[in-house]
Amino acid sequence: MSWLGHKPRDSNNVVFKKVLRFVRGYLSGTMERIPVTEGKTTFLVPVQNEESTFPPGSARVFYNRKMEANRDGTVLFLAAVRPSEYLDAMGATGVRGLRVANETGIAVTINDIDPSAAAEIRVNAGRIDGAIEVTCQDANALMSTRRFDAVDLDPFGTPAPFVDASCRSAKRYLFITATDTAPLCGAHLKAGMRRYFARPMNTEYHGEVGLRILLGFAAREMIKYDRGIEPLFCFAHEHFVRLHLRTHPRVKYADRTLDRIGYVMQCTGCFYREEKTGFLSETAVCPCCGSVLQAIGPLWLGAVNDPDTLLAMETLLPEMALGTASYLARLLPLLREELPTSTFYDYHRIAKALRTSPPAIDIVMERLRNDGYRATRTHYEGTGIRTDAPLAAIEAAILGGSSSP
Repeated sequence: MSWLGHKPRDSNNVVFKKVLRFVRGYLSGTMERIPVTEGKTTFLVPVQNEESTFPPGSARVFYNRKMEANRDGTVLFLAAVRPSEYLDAMGATGVRGLRVANETGIAVTINDIDPSAAAEIRVNAGRIDGAIEVTCQDANALMSTRRFDAVDLDPFGTPAPFVDASCRSAKRYLFITATDTAPLCGAHLKAGMRRYFARPMNTEYHGEVGLRILLGFAAREMIKYDRGIEPLFCFAHEHFVRLHLRTHPRVKYADRTLDRIGYVMQCTGCFYREEKTGFLSETAVCPCCGSVLQAIGPLWLGAVNDPDTLLAMETLLPEMALGTASYLARLLPLLREELPTSTFYDYHRIAKALRTSPPAIDIVMERLRNDGYRATRTHYEGTGIRTDAPLAAIEAAILGGSSSP
């Protein structure tokens, strides 16, 4: 008989068995576990209901397989920079911290406020050869009383409530994941404003808006302690934004960080935009069409990656045995080559507005370079171009002409 009191028509029904196994474990308060391997690390995770709309949220302890690229990137980054210790502040199953300990040899503290999660982490930590401390505390309380060389925030949803404490706890490195991309990118405007004290805008480069608003928020939280940040490895992928930051003590670094805070002024009538530094935005109109420029921010302006760090990661990648190595092998060179502009242009959208068929992206970039401008691709969007060329030159490159006199 089934848990509903009815015998299933097909006793070999795989879906039914998966759901039944999950429900029995959940109702009994016990967790059936299955082994999972990421990188060089094998660990146990609770069985999830695969028929759920969001399987990771169906188990008593959270584990999201789709975040493997996020975790692979962090393991690779840590192998390159070698901090003396690492805090996984919200561990859940502890997979991130377990992998750091096992695959890099760095001393790790894994924390989770949920006693069930902490118990699962201890089970897995006992299976791994590494220096692993497991704690069961409120993340903000832990980070307010202890300092770590590297602090990692990977919450479910927004990291905003934890960034202040993490800024005080992180000695040299601070890592942040955000999965609330709709508020960050402007799709949920008021939520983004409440959480990050910034005004996003749902533009064609909304993924970059989200990353830069999160980075600007982290910067503003850090500088109030007379400390600065330096972005080393930052990217957006699918449903998350990920930051890897170097922290610097002293007022001069805080002031340098302050100089990177500003706004993207986006035209509400065409594709024109410009960058403005400073905490306060100014009213302005578009020089191309005369429409009002909408201020997006405050956010981080300028480079969000360090080429030397990315090159070191590329060098280590072949020996790391990462499940998403092919993705990272494409991502890292792309990030290293990206121009440090704060937006990109989706040239397909511009072509549509011009009522013309878009040429190949390499042809457009070559035309821009021939006109004396810099142009690169971007990791945010396959049809995105980063360039220091004005809008008129981009339009001319798409149409096949030249903006040069």
